[in-house]
Amino acid sequence: MAGMVVKNNMSAVNTLNVLNRNANELTKSLRKVSSGMRINSAGDDASGYAIGERMAVQMRSLDQDNRNTQNGNSMLKVAEGAVASTVEIISTLKEKVLNAANDTNTDSDRQQIQKELDQMVDQIDDNANVTYNGMYLVDGSHNRKVTGVNPATNPPSENDVGTYTHLTNRGFASTTDQYTTVVGLTDNTGRNLGIRPGDTITVSWVQQGETNIVAYTIDEDTLFQALFDGSGGEQIAGNFDLADNITFSSFSSKIGIDASGNEVYTPDYQSAVTYRASNAGVDGQISGLTICVTDKNGNINKSANAILDNFEESIRAENNTPDNAIVLQTGTKANQAIKVGLSDMRAYSLGLKAKNGSTLNISTQKFANAAINVLDSALQKCLNQQTTIGAVESRLEYTSANITIASENTQSSMSTIQDADMAAEMTAYTKNNVLLQAAQSMLAQANQNSSSVLSLLQ
Repeated sequence: MAGMVVKNNMSAVNTLNVLNRNANELTKSLRKVSSGMRINSAGDDASGYAIGERMAVQMRSLDQDNRNTQNGNSMLKVAEGAVASTVEIISTLKEKVLNAANDTNTDSDRQQIQKELDQMVDQIDDNANVTYNGMYLVDGSHNRKVTGVNPATNPPSENDVGTYTHLTNRGFASTTDQYTTVVGLTDNTGRNLGIRPGDTITVSWVQQGETNIVAYTIDEDTLFQALFDGSGGEQIAGNFDLADNITFSSFSSKIGIDASGNEVYTPDYQSAVTYRASNAGVDGQISGLTICVTDKNGNINKSANAILDNFEESIRAENNTPDNAIVLQTGTKANQAIKVGLSDMRAYSLGLKAKNGSTLNISTQKFANAAINVLDSALQKCLNQQTTIGAVESRLEYTSANITIASENTQSSMSTIQDADMAAEMTAYTKNNVLLQAAQSMLAQANQNSSSVLSLLQ
């Protein structure tokens, strides 16, 4: 049995320790209830605190990624609007050029149409100079990397200055090659095109804004000789020799080399006739190729023309450029990004204007007729750009939705680790509060017990 002492009141000391412990527990419970968090400091749960903080950083990063995708989408909509305006202009220009190609108009009328064309082409350049946050978008300054490849010296040479215009026609029979005579040409169903010796083939092409027209009288020449060897033709307009600007590329499914140095083939891997520009880059591009067959009486051979005049641009001419594509950071780690290259949408790159500023010439019926395919080619370039922009916009929408879900799931995981169970914490708070009051009461009793010693000292 313990003695009656006054110096060390162990009952009071023990009760005080319990009181302090209950006070600490009550403080913790009060902090959890007031903050709604189970972990308020590393001392509450060291590993849980570290995991929770990493998740908090992840959430903030994901939210910034989401803002990045939305800002990227806004930027691309500006670019898309500029290209859409150019598409509308080219559509209007084609109407004007088709009108100019009609001989109900005089050359004087065509001069008036030329004035409209000049203004619209200038507007295309204005469209290309559209900006977002001070950045030019579709003037070629944000093009993807273009590797110059000389088809004759592949792999690339340091002297190459860009890609070559490739014009492909899939309407000929698969057996067509450089030895096929013009009069022996057949379409892909095996029907002869009906070209006869003595017929005239007129070839028109536009380069650097200048329209060139050459006429050939057909004998037994092969396809290659008749069109592109430069012999026997009458130069009707222009200063460029056909053979110096357009050359044979292939009579197979292989078309050529694209801007990335990859081999390009026909979509169905069937043989096709492909010619290419003799010179690389935008300066050497062939903006449009038009071929027309007429008989000895001047009648148009529509069946033959439907095939011969079906050369489409399969590889675009571009200058060598470094990789200036726009990078949209959409992930929380380095290099988790989407890159989009915006091609040059200026009138010169579309083949509608020369370096000296002169625009596509439609002053005569022949010039207007040659301009039709130029506009078709320019339209295709614009539509390709719109497709690229639209595909990235669609991808960014999916990316934003994915980031939103990831952020939600991360927050849910962080909540599991950090958030307090309010029912459990209120129960603990109530318990600790009662225990604290009980300890306070018992401390008072323990202190009172010591005073009983005084009765022995009276």
